[in-house]
Amino acid sequence: MQYSDLVMDHFKNPRNQGEIADADGIGEVGNPVCGDMMKIYIKVAKNATGQEIISDIKFQTLGCGAAIASSSMLTEMAMGLTLDEAKNITRESIAEKLGGLPKEKIHCSVLAGEGLKQAIADYLGETITKTADEDEADHAHC
Repeated sequence: MQYSDLVMDHFKNPRNQGEIADADGIGEVGNPVCGDMMKIYIKVAKNATGQEIISDIKFQTLGCGAAIASSSMLTEMAMGLTLDEAKNITRESIAEKLGGLPKEKIHCSVLAGEGLKQAIADYLGETITKTADEDEADHAHC
């Protein structure tokens, strides 16, 4: 499988890996078919204009290199964004920032994005139902 240099860098040197003990929101997602599991932790603060932003974000991922790289890239993309901006991060934008992912690994970027959406929903006290992307990721084969 051919991965970009950026995917390999994020896999070998993941950014923001770990957990936030006093996280404001936690999102847990997984793919039962291939076993990729992700936990996304967020801290929320207000910026100078009073908007809620992601002030810290960390991840724990058990999975393939693409899953780890997608989680790492997601944290870099989401840091400092408002909650609404962060909710709009797509699997395509994660894969694009990584320089592309093989078709059979795109579900890894789906899981990362869904994990962030779950963490935001947890913070807001909301329940979200499985999206079409997450359902697709559940049925992807590694």
